[in-house]
Amino acid sequence: MKKYFLLFTASLGLAACSRVPITGRSQLNLVPESTMQSMALQEYQSFLSSNKVVSQTTSKDAEMVRRVGQRIAAAVTRYMNQNNMGNEIANYKWEFNLVDSKEVNAWCMPGGKVVVYTGLLPVTQNETALACVMGHEIAHAIARHGNERMSQGLVMQGIQVAGAVALNKNPTAVNIFNQAFGVGGNMGMLAFSRGNELEADHLGVIFMAMAGYNPQEAIPFWQRMANMSNGQKPPEFLSTHPSDATRVQKLQQLMPEAMKYYTPGRA
Repeated sequence: MKKYFLLFTASLGLAACSRVPITGRSQLNLVPESTMQSMALQEYQSFLSSNKVVSQTTSKDAEMVRRVGQRIAAAVTRYMNQNNMGNEIANYKWEFNLVDSKEVNAWCMPGGKVVVYTGLLPVTQNETALACVMGHEIAHAIARHGNERMSQGLVMQGIQVAGAVALNKNPTAVNIFNQAFGVGGNMGMLAFSRGNELEADHLGVIFMAMAGYNPQEAIPFWQRMANMSNGQKPPEFLSTHPSDATRVQKLQQLMPEAMKYYTPGRA
């Protein structure tokens, strides 16, 4: 119990030194970013080897995913460098892949590894709405939500991060990573909290605006997502994701801020 308390106290001190870009929220990030990226790369490569990746040379959709991703990544990198946070993504090696799957899904792992599922495209319907989703997923990585979730799990398990412990060799730590990132049957269905999701919405619409995509497209996109549910989603208090109504309401409130970053056609 004493060990747990000391670790928890140290964690609080570290949390005060880590803040989310744009929102400025303090967060708990115990895991070295290099470790997060190493563990993520291993899972990412495993995922690609066992799924059908759509060729960017023969598919306009795959090329669109690459184009949107590169525009957002360039805008994010520019923002981070201009605000003295470039070191936080200095080792990012961005990749953008479209995977043949009926799932309506997309995700971004630490280090900038982004995957979009073909099942998402009939819902996005256009490049700007795709930028909304990819901006949201990239925001999770930039805000280090995965590190935050994993750090919380490590604290709860009493695992000491400092010292010679290699987290990627620790079975309990690997299991916490897998739970935080939804690795397994639903790869990419990240177990983020409602707060993390809304924060990713906030950063996401700003990132897409920085890349020259109209952030107002986020509202009709999430309305389309709401219409897909046909009343089958659980009540908001039973889900880690905010309800569609809450999400749309928050996005409407964010639009004045997001539009300040919007320059049409900027790449």
